[in-house]
Amino acid sequence: MTGPDRPAKVLLVDDRRDNLLALEAILQGLPVQTVGADSGEDALKRLLVDDFALILLDAQMPTMDGFETARHIKRREKTRHVPIIFLTAADRDSHLALRGYAAGAVDYLTKPFDPWVLRAKVSVFVELWTMTQQLAAQSELVRVREAELRAAGLAVDEATALLKGALAADGELGREQVEKAMAALAKARARI
Repeated sequence: MTGPDRPAKVLLVDDRRDNLLALEAILQGLPVQTVGADSGEDALKRLLVDDFALILLDAQMPTMDGFETARHIKRREKTRHVPIIFLTAADRDSHLALRGYAAGAVDYLTKPFDPWVLRAKVSVFVELWTMTQQLAAQSELVRVREAELRAAGLAVDEATALLKGALAADGELGREQVEKAMAALAKARARI
């Protein structure tokens, strides 16, 4: 799993090893961990075991092309939110680009593309992913803190009831209730 203290993972999917190496080189120096997949099937397997900030997906691959791979990715609850940038060597065919967007892509780049443009796009999506991870962690902290405050409130309510009972009681019973109330207040104080 990927956490806020670890770099974002970017899944690189291309059936050609030299293209995967080129993408790794382009992204070198960015705060990302790249993971290569040489087919759509391999990409889907990797998405089952890891969380990714972004997928760079070759549109034209044998067996399962990028469009079919993207459709599978977008059908899965766990992966439907992962942004996909299609990369293709095909001529600038608007039909292919439309197919990419219809399959769930957020962008579509035709090779040869400017490596600095790709780096900039990856940086934006990684930054968005990082902020989302930070917000999720902060949300969890708030949820835990709210639960602690609710528990403290219950302890204060319990102490209040015991003190009211102590006012009505005399002697030893009143002293015991005051001691219980003090313990409940100490417990509430510890949670705050």
